[in-house]
Amino acid sequence: MGKVEITIPERLEMQISQMVEQGEFLNRDEAIEELISTGLRAYQTSGPRDEEDADLEDDGMMGHDDEYVF
Repeated sequence: MGKVEITIPERLEMQISQMVEQGEFLNRDEAIEELISTGLRAYQTSGPRDEEDADLEDDGMMGHDDEYVF
């Protein structure tokens, strides 16, 4: 498993510690791994679109030249 060192704002560190204390995660390492994984999945879902989706934007709304599509 890879190892990463980061510096985060104190408020985030406190939130992570609180989640561990409340039993949502076994420890800080598990919490951080899970939270990063969740963030990456969310980013992949709503992040940058692939080239196929970008082509639709160039052709107008939903691939149509009309401004409004009903």
